[in-house]
Amino acid sequence: MAFVQYNDHETNARELMIPRTNDPRTRFTTKKPKKPMKKPVVALAILAAGLMAACSSEPAKPTTTETTQPKAPEAITGSSAFFKCYISARGWATDAQGYRVESAVSKGGDGKAQEWRAGFASPSQHATKSFTWSNGEISHGVDDTYSPTNSSTLVFNVQFLKTDTDKAFAVAQQHGGDKLLQKEPDTPVLYLLDWNHQTNELLWHVIYGTDRETAKLRVAVNATTGEFSHVEK
Repeated sequence: MAFVQYNDHETNARELMIPRTNDPRTRFTTKKPKKPMKKPVVALAILAAGLMAACSSEPAKPTTTETTQPKAPEAITGSSAFFKCYISARGWATDAQGYRVESAVSKGGDGKAQEWRAGFASPSQHATKSFTWSNGEISHGVDDTYSPTNSSTLVFNVQFLKTDTDKAFAVAQQHGGDKLLQKEPDTPVLYLLDWNHQTNELLWHVIYGTDRETAKLRVAVNATTGEFSHVEK
């Protein structure tokens, strides 16, 4: 039987001699005492500190609140609105022709309005239909009966429409409109286009007021030549 031998002066430095097998060639082997395993507390602490530093180093993201701005109302001239509606009317009837264009009441001296309504007639379908342009959108009404002899629905050829409402307004200003607006700048203006069967001409009616009957001034301008026609009574 083998014994563990100690040296009083080098006990802590010596290796312990422990019997391993009965084989005389390998009777003794050396084995160092196991050292206690260190827990990875320090490593975890370092890792956590590194993560906190990385997070704190990121720039703060600005908090912004996006607000959708409402679309400003769009206003266009009478001829522009008519031809936009004319395209839709041709989709309804290929032989559609305009007979009337009327604006909503507007203010300002640019000949524009935020809403226009155009009436079209189709001889082949014996029907009329109104189309409305409003702030970039086009809608339409229901069909109505069309009679070629009806004076309120006399159609005109689009080639006669060569003068727009901004020009018609400028002409109307020279025939009483400027003096009226100087005295009453808040006076509304509306525009109406139709065919005059008595003079066989297409006319823009520049109406200073909320309607044709109670208007303070009505000036007719030739929609083909752009020339002054007459002051309506």
